[in-house]
Amino acid sequence: MPEPRRTVESRRRRMKWSHVYSFSCLRHPADRESSSHMGSEGFSRVVIINKPNEQRPKYPSNWVSTTKYNLITFFPKALFEQFRRVANIYFLFAAAISLTPLSPFSAASLIAPLVFVIGVSMAKEGVEDWNRFLQDKEVNNRRVLVLEEDGGFSYTEWKKLRVGDIVKIEKNSFFPADLLLLSSSFEDGICYVETMNLDGETNLKLKRALECSMDLDEDDKVRLFQGVIRCEDPNPQLYSFIGNLEVSDGDINALSPQQILLRDSKLRNTDYIYGAVIFTGHDTKVMQNATQPPSKRSNIEKRMDLIIYFLFSVLFLISAIGSIAFGIITSRRTPRWWYLRPDDANAYYDPSAPAIAGLLHLITALLLYGYLIPISLYVSIEIVKVAQAMFINQDNHMYYEETDTPAHARTSNLNEELGQVDTILSDKTGTLTCNQMEFVKCSIAGIPYGKGVTEVEVAAAQRQGHDTTSHEVTNNSANKEIMETVVLGKNPIKGFNFQDDRLENGKWVNENNFVDVQLFFRILAICHTAIPEEDESGNFSYEAESPDEAAFVVAARELGFVFNKRSQSSVWVKDLDLTPRECTNKEYKILQLLEFSSARKRMSVVIKNEEGNIFLFCKGADSVIFERLGKEGRRYEEATKRHLAHYADAGLRTLAIAYRRLDESEYVAWDAEFTRAKLHVGADRDAKLDEASELIEKDLILLGATAVEDKLQNGVPECIDKLAHAGIKIWVLTGDKLETAINIGFACSLLRQDMIQLIISLDNDEVKKAEASGNKDLIQKVSLENTKQQLTVCKKVLEDEEDNDAAFALVIDGKALNYALGELEDELMGIAMKCASVICCRVSPKQKAVVTKLVKKKTGAITLGIGDGANDVGMIQEAHVGVGISGVEGMQATMASDFSIAQFRYLERLLLVHGSWCYKRIARMICYFFYKNIHFGFTLFYFEAHAAFSGQAAYNDWYMSLFNVFFTSLPVIALGVLDQDISFRMKLQFPHLYQQGIKNLHFGWSQILGWMANGVASSLVVFFFTISILKRQAFRNGGQVAGLEVLGATLYSCVIWTVNCQLVLVTKYFTWIQHACIWGSILLWYLFLIIYGYIPPTISTTAYRVFIEACAPSPSYWLTILLASGAALLPSFAYISFQSTFFPIDDQIIQEFSHLQKDKDQPWLEKVMQNKTFRVTIGITARLRHLGRSKKPRRAQPNPYAAPAHKSNVNLSP
Repeated sequence: MPEPRRTVESRRRRMKWSHVYSFSCLRHPADRESSSHMGSEGFSRVVIINKPNEQRPKYPSNWVSTTKYNLITFFPKALFEQFRRVANIYFLFAAAISLTPLSPFSAASLIAPLVFVIGVSMAKEGVEDWNRFLQDKEVNNRRVLVLEEDGGFSYTEWKKLRVGDIVKIEKNSFFPADLLLLSSSFEDGICYVETMNLDGETNLKLKRALECSMDLDEDDKVRLFQGVIRCEDPNPQLYSFIGNLEVSDGDINALSPQQILLRDSKLRNTDYIYGAVIFTGHDTKVMQNATQPPSKRSNIEKRMDLIIYFLFSVLFLISAIGSIAFGIITSRRTPRWWYLRPDDANAYYDPSAPAIAGLLHLITALLLYGYLIPISLYVSIEIVKVAQAMFINQDNHMYYEETDTPAHARTSNLNEELGQVDTILSDKTGTLTCNQMEFVKCSIAGIPYGKGVTEVEVAAAQRQGHDTTSHEVTNNSANKEIMETVVLGKNPIKGFNFQDDRLENGKWVNENNFVDVQLFFRILAICHTAIPEEDESGNFSYEAESPDEAAFVVAARELGFVFNKRSQSSVWVKDLDLTPRECTNKEYKILQLLEFSSARKRMSVVIKNEEGNIFLFCKGADSVIFERLGKEGRRYEEATKRHLAHYADAGLRTLAIAYRRLDESEYVAWDAEFTRAKLHVGADRDAKLDEASELIEKDLILLGATAVEDKLQNGVPECIDKLAHAGIKIWVLTGDKLETAINIGFACSLLRQDMIQLIISLDNDEVKKAEASGNKDLIQKVSLENTKQQLTVCKKVLEDEEDNDAAFALVIDGKALNYALGELEDELMGIAMKCASVICCRVSPKQKAVVTKLVKKKTGAITLGIGDGANDVGMIQEAHVGVGISGVEGMQATMASDFSIAQFRYLERLLLVHGSWCYKRIARMICYFFYKNIHFGFTLFYFEAHAAFSGQAAYNDWYMSLFNVFFTSLPVIALGVLDQDISFRMKLQFPHLYQQGIKNLHFGWSQILGWMANGVASSLVVFFFTISILKRQAFRNGGQVAGLEVLGATLYSCVIWTVNCQLVLVTKYFTWIQHACIWGSILLWYLFLIIYGYIPPTISTTAYRVFIEACAPSPSYWLTILLASGAALLPSFAYISFQSTFFPIDDQIIQEFSHLQKDKDQPWLEKVMQNKTFRVTIGITARLRHLGRSKKPRRAQPNPYAAPAHKSNVNLSP
């Protein structure tokens, strides 16, 4: 395929970035590791570039699968899934026994229900996995340009890629495999990569090709390139890569992560790149980080197995009782029953061998009383869960119109788990935020600018009932138009949401501090690494490595300081020159660039202006900038700190801006020192660079601060507040740096000013000193001991706290977490479980999964993992319930999830409404299922005892086979699908009701045993009422008494009426569907009895015309049903009435007042809302309670081991 013509603009942007990026702070330590491991275990991969057919050994294909089954494994694995349910194993045993003379029923009546149940469940599993397969197929069939053997590029499907292939990736395309970057459209061989799917970060990463391949910028050159890569074997380490590239001339070049493009990353700001495939399919790092899709089962289903084990024990017990009794009767009474021919009896009734007769009867009894075990329970639950999932999918309140994305239940096995979530483990970027940074406010020379309000401020003001445009919220007069622009995001300028007439439209020149204002925005326009792009109309947009930088440059542009050009050594900014009062385009030479890193927490640039003056411009974390201020640079420090505190309360990300002027002699001396540090080769290179930067980043003059809103998704603070009122704990696991994580914690109200922050970080001098030594054993020892000491300090702070209302927040970085997850996990969880908020930053995908597993293990509660990128897959799969955010970040998280939604705020409705409903429906449905089967099964036991344990069933075979499948199935399914304790509006208004699910109030052992006891008692009443009425009285006009066929039909009718009417008593919400199912099931029984009764007696046996000729004409039949069913239901009715009248739970109170239309009685509603057993310590409500308190925030005891924190007055760090 011919190469696309490169535009002049593309060539203009090709610059020698190696000259600009002079401080490689962002390089991973693995970049400097030795490659002497080649050929040893773990480093055996050999890739022949451009000769994929010669690869030895053969490597896996690029086909990726996230399914549970394939054509070969579906039947064995699906059958295993079904038969790990203990009830199904029993019914398989019963079906086998039904083929022998021991069975009291016909084989067809037992085998048919089992096949139906298993078949429906397997079909459901197959359909769900087929949907996963279709999604995988869509990804695998994506197309990419691949170099063919004939020397041309052609489009090939991803799944056909092979190790060694050379591919051409075009702008805004995903990488189909792990690639070695050979060259790009930039002459310097650089490209920009978005790694959102890998680490959750939105900022672009800069990748560089090796010098030996960067000139391969045309198809003709690429097809001639050959080389051999020797590198590490597949592993999940995203931030490291060890290997080398040997080219055809024998030159060997070391490889690092800077040359590796990982699958599911996206090419940005680059027209195209050429790359060689290193890892394919499940060997890629993103797939190495993905665990196998687990086969999840809900806790209710697991408890259901325990109940079935208990019922098996009951079954065996009553069977043993019956068999012992039958043995005794066979031995003592059978010889006197001459009509049974005891002298010619077979083994089943031989009075001379009662033990054998008893054992054979035991097998018969196990089948006869087997209706204690509900065979249709599983299939009914499957049907109900599928219907519940359909309601979730079709909920318009969880439909995101902007991207046309509805909620999607990708599996229905875990619906009820949504109603029992105790802890949410959430990603940050793309999950809580929508990846939009907006410049909102700033402080310049001690004066605050920016009249807008943040989402957090608006939500808090609305909760207090204040006008969100009033002075109380904004401290400025803000009209409605500004409010809509700032809060609702109507401003069309991406990254800029600033409103202040004092600075806009060039009015800044009228300010008394106009010189400071000019310098402030010049720093924003110069101190960055962004690249300008000019469109046809002459407007500039910017590509930046971080959204913060983009927001700063856009803010400078909108206020008249337009960054418009960058070369290898200069930037150009067009702004207003105060002397001639006209706009001029000025060149600023970049002498050195000291990049931002998580360790430095600042970025500096040394520039020379057109007048020859040299300046150092610096922006960074306030704590870092303030400690580097000179004596003459602290004029605005106190005012700026006040503004920063206000911005933090508003949930804004802040940076301090400072500068200093340099003498040329000072700069020259420093430059020589800095150059020596750059040229140093060794493990302490970064330490030497830090030392050199400290020599110039001092005696700074504070100019002001910026406040940028890390734009939350709509409704996130309100959602978190509702979840907090529901008693759900929230952990944030993010790959972002500590400061970013803390900022977003404030923004979404997970953190607030009066919280005591327990910060555990290995970013301190002691650990840095160990790392500089290069001794891995020493690093591990020091890091472990340091982490242990910090955990001890945190534990002591928790124990020494005297204020019972004190709220704690734990913030821990990835390095410390790595050691805490080992032998210190008990200490870590002991602290975390006492904290209101937990934030883990700089965590890897594996660590997310490990933390989730640890929370599951230590708390024993239901966990929910939610994320949007491939880096969240492990966490999503490890959690009891996995939720994927479907959006622009790819489909990895969604494909691995159990449920997917488009926005985090929809989690509120998914849990508090659908989750709560599903939990209560499933719990009540299962309890009722066991009730009705125990009720039915014990009538068989009572009749067996009445018939001297002879093995005679009270009912016709098909009566029993169809009991669960037809005559009682539809009402219970309707209960599980449609019942509502209260409306969704009330669910959201009273989120503390969700605690019923967390505490499992509706499926505890007391409820389960209560339902079982009700089943035993009601069956006893029904049986003895029926027997007593029919035993001696004439049943028909001719004086005939009731025979077995009449007794069986009457008793069965009483059972059908009783269990169906019991459902009427427990149903909370009636629709015509419930009525149709309940009364229709009773009607269906009579229709069956009539139709089946007309079948010849050789088939219908005891049912032959029994209803038409015997039961229907008899008043005794109808009277028996009325008396027996009424008496059986009376205790349950009395209990429900007594409990709901004298000891009602909250949802019963709310339901009653709703029916009485008193649900708008505000004092009553507030009283119910206060009826909760826990204190809310996170969310907007907790923030408002803090703001309403008169006492000042307290300081915690300092933690000598933690790094300096974002807010010194609210955490452990000095």
